[in-house]
Amino acid sequence: MNPSSDASTPYYRLDPDTVIHAIESTGLVCDGRLLALNSYENRVYQVGLEDGEPVVAKFYRPGRWTNAQILEEHAFALELAQAEITLIPPMVLGERTLHHFEGFRFTLFERRGGHAPELDDRDTRQWLGRFLGRIHAVGAARPFTTRPALTPERYGLESIATIRDGGWLPPHLEDAFESLANDLLVHIQAGYARAGSTRDIRLHGDCHPGNILWRDGPLFVDLDDCQSGPAVQDLWMLLSGDAGEMAGQMKDILDGYLEFRDFNLQELQLIEPLRTLRMLHHAAWLARRWEDPAFPIAFPWFGEPRYWEDLVLGLREQLSRMQEPPIQLPAR
Repeated sequence: MNPSSDASTPYYRLDPDTVIHAIESTGLVCDGRLLALNSYENRVYQVGLEDGEPVVAKFYRPGRWTNAQILEEHAFALELAQAEITLIPPMVLGERTLHHFEGFRFTLFERRGGHAPELDDRDTRQWLGRFLGRIHAVGAARPFTTRPALTPERYGLESIATIRDGGWLPPHLEDAFESLANDLLVHIQAGYARAGSTRDIRLHGDCHPGNILWRDGPLFVDLDDCQSGPAVQDLWMLLSGDAGEMAGQMKDILDGYLEFRDFNLQELQLIEPLRTLRMLHHAAWLARRWEDPAFPIAFPWFGEPRYWEDLVLGLREQLSRMQEPPIQLPAR
């Protein structure tokens, strides 16, 4: 297939000259230094400038978000920055944050450094909890109008359909996956029912440790997956270990969080359902992006029988976890 006609490989025209010309279309002057950064959903580059520090340019994947959805992400980031929450918002150039060049949409950010947070440190967990409480206090002030919500239908049903209908499963796993998927959906819905009436708020949406830099405190990055959902979605990915360890870690996070916002403890019922949904969504994401040449290079194991065998095993473990009581926080 001629890549120039393949809509599934949208970045074939994004060569170094195009990147530099795009940046210079905003009025900045590049010095020719260009470094591709680790990103798959979008294309991200560190770009040197003649007069000033390098900037980071994110070129959005065509067709993933509408302009309105991207601008709503930017507005949320700027709202958080205005509340003096440490994150990296988009740069405003010519009164715009979203720029267009030869069919590509891109945004510029200041380059900021940092290292991964020390999540085994109690003070760090409390610090993160305080900032997440502040983020959620802003996020709860108004709803998204165009960004999607994290739901069992979107992350669960749609992901299962992508996996099942795309011919990805080895024949010997097709029946097992079908039966397992049905059981998972039942228990995911049961977890939501036990959680009761939870309020969806604007979230970071993908708040894993890789999206937090530490520079004398937390610096949050990458709101590309910001969405509506339960507050616990931004907390559970900071947990690790067995149920007892996770309970102690969550208590530390909530010790900080509760200084700025209340937390509905019934949302602890959603930790394992949300973990299960993330596993399904990640597998479906890889399947949907497989025609992008970057993905087979970065994820060569995807599509191999061993990958699907391990995924089914992991999902079976999740099925068991969803049938267990949620983590119980230590006494305060």
